[in-house]
Amino acid sequence: MARYARPVERLINELSRLPSIGPRSAQRIAFHIVRGRPEDAYALAEALREVKERIKPCRRCFNLTESEECEICTDPRRDASIICVVEDPYDIGPIERTAEYWGLYHVLGGALSPLDGMEPEDLRIAELLERVRREGTQEIILATNPNTTGEATAMFIAEELRDLPVKVTALASGLPVGGDLEYADEVTLGRAFAGRRAI
Repeated sequence: MARYARPVERLINELSRLPSIGPRSAQRIAFHIVRGRPEDAYALAEALREVKERIKPCRRCFNLTESEECEICTDPRRDASIICVVEDPYDIGPIERTAEYWGLYHVLGGALSPLDGMEPEDLRIAELLERVRREGTQEIILATNPNTTGEATAMFIAEELRDLPVKVTALASGLPVGGDLEYADEVTLGRAFAGRRAI
């Protein structure tokens, strides 16, 4: 027997299918929507409909866009000789916010994880290799996540690029600015030493 009216139960069930939303969070969000103004709920529903109807992957880099190519790929101010490889479109935002990078991107669509069924052919690695050949890319920056699957993906791509005339780099990793040494784990501290630079 349902605890709530069927439409509320359905909303809770649908919300709980979202990443990082457990049953309790889904319930809180559902009741927030139920108690809120109708126009707010309709605006949310319209935003969901619009994103599913209008958003598609950029044909060049696979970022999300409404057009054939995204705003980054069509921006003439970007350095087209450099491609930063990321796992997912949401990884682009933090990089853009740094205002330190002015090249293009390539979205893989995930990371290698054989246990989860993610093999090289499931990612956009072949498309990356084709871009490097076609566009005369000079540098590939591997900006996969600093975890086991991200590191494995970066190593695999670096190996695939070995015979192409392109420089392959990876983001430096180590201690965060403002962090204390006593709170750093051994892997992070080790990378900080390995990636040390002259001052």
